[in-house]
Amino acid sequence: MKMAMDSATIDSDIQETTIPKTRQDLLKWNGWGYNDTEFRLGEDGKGTLTGSRYELSGKILPGIKDFLVKQFDIDFNRTTSTQQQMPSIPEPTLNHSFLEEIKNLDKVTVSLTEDDRLNRAHGHTLFEIFSLREGCFERIPDAVVWPTCHDDVVQIVRIACDADVVLIPFGGGTNVTGALLCPTDETRMIVSLDMSQMHRILWVDPKNMTACIEAGIVGQDLERNLGKHGFCTGHEPDSMEFSSLGGWVATRASGMKKSLYGNIEDLVVHFKVVSPQGVLEKDCMVPRISAGPDVHHFVLGSEGTLGVVTEVIMKIRPVPACRKYGSLVFPDFTSGTSCLREVAKHRCSPASIRLMDNLQFQFGVALKPESTSLLGSLVDGLKKFYVTRLKGFDPSKLALATLLFEGTEDEVEAHEKRIYSIANKYGAIPGGEENGQRGYQLTFSIAYLRDIAFHYGVIAESFETSVPWDRVGDLCRNVKDKVIRECRKRGIANEYITCRVAQTYDAGACVYFYFAFKYWGIENPVETYEEIEELARDEIIANGGSLSHHHGIGKVRQKWLTKTVSPVGLGMMKAVKNFVDPKNIFGNGNLFEVPKAKL
Repeated sequence: MKMAMDSATIDSDIQETTIPKTRQDLLKWNGWGYNDTEFRLGEDGKGTLTGSRYELSGKILPGIKDFLVKQFDIDFNRTTSTQQQMPSIPEPTLNHSFLEEIKNLDKVTVSLTEDDRLNRAHGHTLFEIFSLREGCFERIPDAVVWPTCHDDVVQIVRIACDADVVLIPFGGGTNVTGALLCPTDETRMIVSLDMSQMHRILWVDPKNMTACIEAGIVGQDLERNLGKHGFCTGHEPDSMEFSSLGGWVATRASGMKKSLYGNIEDLVVHFKVVSPQGVLEKDCMVPRISAGPDVHHFVLGSEGTLGVVTEVIMKIRPVPACRKYGSLVFPDFTSGTSCLREVAKHRCSPASIRLMDNLQFQFGVALKPESTSLLGSLVDGLKKFYVTRLKGFDPSKLALATLLFEGTEDEVEAHEKRIYSIANKYGAIPGGEENGQRGYQLTFSIAYLRDIAFHYGVIAESFETSVPWDRVGDLCRNVKDKVIRECRKRGIANEYITCRVAQTYDAGACVYFYFAFKYWGIENPVETYEEIEELARDEIIANGGSLSHHHGIGKVRQKWLTKTVSPVGLGMMKAVKNFVDPKNIFGNGNLFEVPKAKL
């Protein structure tokens, strides 16, 4: 595709990148996020978040310990004994003809080191992180290869096809569906195709409001570098610090501001995909085309099974002149859900609107920083008095919605008035800008809590769904009840199951669940968790929910895919796979199994 006449190339020298080639220098090898960031409890029982990267970093968090004790009955004198050294890992299976040809490519680098291989062998499911902390994997990539441009990828895929080597694309490694786990029965050499060095914005076209971006860029770098030119995409998934553009396309990702900017499928104008059959791309870059089934949708959600995305042309928007947070306190979750439904009905959702249930609200309170002034403590006390005494809200039932408005100052002001007017009809009161901002920013640091939970014998994971509006309340209630009942059957008395409405649509919503329990005394805690989550997923589907809203299928949800898309639909997926990749070069095993006899 030729560059648009009015587009401008971007100087690569001013494009910042967060994730280096040697990821392990910056990121944890057996946990979430940056090496310098973790939650800790001091001897005084007060919590802190180390480092300086987040809104909570360096602040005193006095409520964490009491919440953990109340919720999980934790004994802080008992901790897990996780290994601090990388475990011994399987010897690589090497295809020497592949390696020799790769080494002849000028700018492509390859590594066989154990730490490079292990760091790209997993995502962030409970099973994967628990395996890193307690043991290792039966099969991991045998080598890591780093391309630097689209043409490099074309050459790598050609060489892999000739040598019959498996390629597993690797972006940010944040997936929670087991998508990066290597098939244990694969006897061929497996190569992790790390896209992190393809992180440039190639051009920006202000006239057509588009930009061409390499697929290995992570979200925060994309927004930061576009921002230098006055633009943004507005796509902000919870994992945007680490997840990549190519990964968003491959999983049909959603962001927290989708109400304003759209999901990834709404933002994509064009992309290139390198497959074993060649390069897939359209011959024109237009806003819409009627030319049979959209070939883009073969790739969106394909989870690395058909090829690898190399370049994406996306819609961009000017950086909003005004950005303002807000929050709403509802007497209960049902009132909040009804409000969000009416907001969606009138199509006036702000950039982000998310509703937490009571238990999640309590958890947010537990993470509130210590007030450093008498005035701050007094204000907090008055707020609590107003909500619980004067308004009569029951602290054990109230729910909180966080809001983010973006646009011009006039647009934001008008939007605020409309949202607060609708909320007033459902008994809500404004909760303040500070609570809204803190709730939104907490999204980026909350994932670090799983590591401290592990330390004290608690395992935790999240799962999500989409559901029609008239089933939201039933689904949330029934899934929670199901999880609690299954915990009781297994002798688990200290579980945590909570939810939030994370996205709104005309016809329904995305609901996000968090589930945790103390695993002392549980013989196989990960298996137990997975059993309960599977039953929760059955309950979700029985209540009209989807198999997934944005996490995808990977390997952990394959059993439900046929029912979800019908046998005919699954057959269509397999037919595309058989044509595009007849030798199963992109053999990560996601979505469905490919019988070896047919290769």
